[in-house]
Amino acid sequence: MTAAMTAVAIDEAALRKHIGTRMVDEDAATEAPLKMLVATFDRPEAAPREGEAIPPGWHIGYFLNMAAQATLTPDGLPTGAGVLPKLPLPRRMFAGIRMAFHGDIRVGDKLRRETELTDLVVRKGSTGTLIFTTQTRKIFTPRGLALTEDYDGAVREEVKPGEKSAIPRRDPVPDNLPWRRVIKTTPVSLFRFSAITFNPHRIHYDTPYATGVEGYPGLVVHGPYSQHCLIDFVRDCNPGRTIKTFQMKARAPLFDIEPFTLAGRPIEGGNACEVWALTPAGTIAMQATATLL
Repeated sequence: MTAAMTAVAIDEAALRKHIGTRMVDEDAATEAPLKMLVATFDRPEAAPREGEAIPPGWHIGYFLNMAAQATLTPDGLPTGAGVLPKLPLPRRMFAGIRMAFHGDIRVGDKLRRETELTDLVVRKGSTGTLIFTTQTRKIFTPRGLALTEDYDGAVREEVKPGEKSAIPRRDPVPDNLPWRRVIKTTPVSLFRFSAITFNPHRIHYDTPYATGVEGYPGLVVHGPYSQHCLIDFVRDCNPGRTIKTFQMKARAPLFDIEPFTLAGRPIEGGNACEVWALTPAGTIAMQATATLL
């Protein structure tokens, strides 16, 4: 099936009727996922304890999608995910995120999250037809609003048997970036991150599926895995500063077959920074900015 044929089959107006769908769920800020993150990423710090604030972005171990096994599709993901309708394209991807930190989440807090589907569009790209979605999530603690995040996802056409997954255009980063760190992923670290986030997507832990069915050269590094690396990178390069906002856009996939590099620099007189996750070729996989206090 060609991209044009797929585009005709998608009723964008019908899908957009789901914009505004909302849900509310609850969780507790427990210590266990934080200890798992420290272990998985070899963090040189102790996990926060009862009453202590968690680092920015470390909420990824809460509000997990507990979809029943019977609802999972061949790629491992559920047929629907919260406020999302059933989408007519099979391959799902992380596209980006924008986070604003309004207050602390502390270990032991009772949490409430409000989620709304705020956008859904169909587009044609170099890799075929895609559907982009945005979910806006607000997390509240007993003290009020702690976090607002806009989570962007994408779905695309399947890879035909025997073909390789198309790789987006590779763009360079600026020269002479002062901050650098090498990240070495393994099937074990990707599996552990999948476990922390309860992510059943097979491209992250099932090599025969990732390479043989979806046409990737290896296991795919989760977008939120790169996100977690980058936001901790910002924190480590700016000791004593508070991250107020963080936004990241996915540009190209990363794989477990080679290490990747984080790089960055301060901007706006040190009140913000730009950071990137780079492919082994040195081009942009993820680009992000953060503002600081």
